[in-house]
Amino acid sequence: MKTMRRLLGRLSARRGRRAAAGSPGPDGLPRPLAEKLEENLKVLRDLFGSAPDLIVRRFRPGVAPDVEAALVYLDGMVDDTVLHQHVLVPLLREDPAALGRRPRRAELARRASERLVAAGNVSEVSDLDKAWDELLAGRAVVLFDGCPVGLTAAVKGWATRSVEDPGTESVIRGSREGFTEDLLTNITLLRRRVRDPRLHVEFLTLGRRTKTKVALVHLHGVSSPYVLAEARRRLRRVDLDSVLESGYIEQYIEDAPYSPFATVGNSEKPDVVAGKLLEGRVAIMVDGTPFALLVPYLFIESLQSAEDYYSRPFFVSLLRLFRVIAFTLAILLPALYVAVASYHQELLPSALAITLAGTREGTPFPAVFEAMVMGVVFEVLREAGVRLPRPVGQAVTIVGALVLGESAVQAGLIGSLMVMVVALTGLATFAVPALVDIVVMLRVAFTLIAGVLGFYGIILGLALLTAHAAAVTSFGVPYLWPFTPLSASGLLDTFIRAPLWVMRRRPVRLHPRPDVRRGPRPRVRRRAGRRGGTR
Repeated sequence: MKTMRRLLGRLSARRGRRAAAGSPGPDGLPRPLAEKLEENLKVLRDLFGSAPDLIVRRFRPGVAPDVEAALVYLDGMVDDTVLHQHVLVPLLREDPAALGRRPRRAELARRASERLVAAGNVSEVSDLDKAWDELLAGRAVVLFDGCPVGLTAAVKGWATRSVEDPGTESVIRGSREGFTEDLLTNITLLRRRVRDPRLHVEFLTLGRRTKTKVALVHLHGVSSPYVLAEARRRLRRVDLDSVLESGYIEQYIEDAPYSPFATVGNSEKPDVVAGKLLEGRVAIMVDGTPFALLVPYLFIESLQSAEDYYSRPFFVSLLRLFRVIAFTLAILLPALYVAVASYHQELLPSALAITLAGTREGTPFPAVFEAMVMGVVFEVLREAGVRLPRPVGQAVTIVGALVLGESAVQAGLIGSLMVMVVALTGLATFAVPALVDIVVMLRVAFTLIAGVLGFYGIILGLALLTAHAAAVTSFGVPYLWPFTPLSASGLLDTFIRAPLWVMRRRPVRLHPRPDVRRGPRPRVRRRAGRRGGTR
């Protein structure tokens, strides 16, 4: 019994020494900072292993030469010039009057942060967990011997990509700026466009390993309280080991994960995100990716472009009509060809039916097999064009399409009309880039059902697809709004785009506060010109 008590006493004493030394506990979390500098540095070195980029610069402050201190940072993540001029030099300067009376060791960190360190953002740190978190965020940590509190200074200086034209949302008229991989830069781009102090940004940290910073951006007084509260709730429930891109979060917060329709939008253009915020939506921005998430997201937004609001409404309405036609052809054209060629030849005029029969004469495969094979070939060529370097990818796509199509027709494997159908389908797909993923899945499904049931299968598939889309919601907003439920004011910005001075209200279904965003169009007085000219 005495032996057991001795063992328990030794274990308790050892745990006490470990806690006092600041070493990691059994749960892997660092302990509070110890008073001894060597013990804190040992724990940091143990946490980072033999990392060659962990720099420890020992020095003695000029105002307290009897105190040993250490400047700790990660090489490559800080600006050496800022670190030297605003942190190290002020601490080394021999100016006893800078701190007034000689400070005690326990308050050295606080006095130095108030009167010595010239960095713009300085804070105190009292535990090792916070210390290594700040190091990984690109800050420098200053530790003092005999002081259980350290300093952290913002001296970030890693290489970042400059603001460039986004490659996924090209426009003819409009802003050429795109988001970068730096979260603070992206928020700055937003604030330049929405110069309203009510543009609120809430920061979260997601990812147990990556500790990725996430920003929830909304316009206070305009965004729907329900959408904002729902976005907060879903983000807090995200439990991931790593968050490397906004797509990780998108798959956790979307309403219908098994639906082909996307209920969370994304954009890498600041003007697009700013416009959505002004409508009452909420943006989710992730550090390390230029793509911001937007909620709620409706189906009609997939057929809209950022440029639609910068051009005259009549031309934009015509373009939107073309996009609707392109989307319809992209998912239904191969299915219609299969249905007509296999079951409903009598619906064609005699001359066209004879031409269709002539193109298929000698082909050994049914129409549905031709459509599926050519669809797979087209998707492979498109994927090759995207993944390969741009000059090589374009050459592979063009040459591959010409060579494969011509060779297949000459070999009698497919009909020449099938090649034209696939080409038209591909062009229609490129007209709606936001719906490429949906188009591919729906095209395959409609082609297969048309090969089995003909036109009846296409009608059945359209009915099921419409019913499913009508049942989907995005953060409480019906996915097919303003069609179901019908909204007269919402129809002004759907397949047509009314003039801006007509669309005075924000989307009603988003529950914005207030809903009026524009005044009426001012009247233009026309003055009659006098004879011989106008005045």
